Amino acid sequence: MNYKIALVPGDGIGPDVVAEAVKVLDAVGVKYGHQFEYETVLAGGAAIDAMGECLPQNTIDVCKKSDAVLLGAVGGWKWDTLPGDQRPERALLGLRKELGLFANLRPALLFEELAEACPLKPEIIEGGLDIVVVRELTGGIYFGEKGYKDTELGRAAYDVEQYAEEEVRRIAVVAFDMAMKRNKKLTSVDKANVLESSRLWRSVVTETAKDYPEVELSHMYIDNAAMQMVRNPKQFDVIVTSNIFGDILSDEASMITGSIGMLPSASLAKGNFGMYEPVHGSAPDIAGQNKANPMATILSAAMMLRYTFGLSKEADDIEAAVKAVLTQGGRTPDIMSPGKVSLGTKEAGDRIVAAIS
Repeated sequence: MNYKIALVPGDGIGPDVVAEAVKVLDAVGVKYGHQFEYETVLAGGAAIDAMGECLPQNTIDVCKKSDAVLLGAVGGWKWDTLPGDQRPERALLGLRKELGLFANLRPALLFEELAEACPLKPEIIEGGLDIVVVRELTGGIYFGEKGYKDTELGRAAYDVEQYAEEEVRRIAVVAFDMAMKRNKKLTSVDKANVLESSRLWRSVVTETAKDYPEVELSHMYIDNAAMQMVRNPKQFDVIVTSNIFGDILSDEASMITGSIGMLPSASLAKGNFGMYEPVHGSAPDIAGQNKANPMATILSAAMMLRYTFGLSKEADDIEAAVKAVLTQGGRTPDIMSPGKVSLGTKEAGDRIVAAIS
């Protein structure tokens, strides 16, 4: 089979980690007889420098013609002084909107080999952690009406949080479907004691639950959820929440696993199309120095094989290869500990390839 993948390396360590993910995908292709075709396009700061805008139309067009998108990272201090609507990060919002990527899946999995890196007490994480945060991605406050107005207290800025019933329903369906494949337990996070948009959210999620009688649904306020994530994270299996709350909770969930450099993500549209990217940022201070951890991007590629291409065995192979390298003691600088084997970005990719072949 031939699969077309749009590569968006982006900024900072993005090109470094995407290159390793491509090596791993090619190894999978050789082993299983698949052909992955790549087309590289610009977004973020790299696009600003080359073309004067963070998301060129050509990038959108190439991504839309592809079967899936693999993205590295965007942003960096080089562009921090640009106005908000011109910053590199706007490329991510633009891609999500243009590609209809309304559902973000962020697994927060604590690898047994990295348990010592978790900042929580050992008794809290005994037995490991495996949480999936399902975040609504194209609505809410990030895409609501924005502006400035004059008030008696001076100039004021506003951002509107708004959700329509169908926006909530479709992300709820994704979350319930995910729960059905796991432990049939779903926590919906909102702020229904204060926000009207959250009251609608809770109502629609509760209504959707009628179609999933096997799933145990609970509701939790965002402030309590943030506290429970560090107090007793094992109570969670699948979490579904809004754009802004999901942004916060998914980063918190990723940090309690010990290293943000290990965690992948998938942003999905209707059907099988998706954009896959590591959770970590662009880390421009180590770009091009063979210091970045490519495992989150490689695991994102595994998610792409599973969710977009339906290649579950191949995805399992990649995940097993990453685990094998960790079991053998291989560590990049961000997850290094005494007595382990130091690996650069390229060496980590090579070892994962060797474990697949």
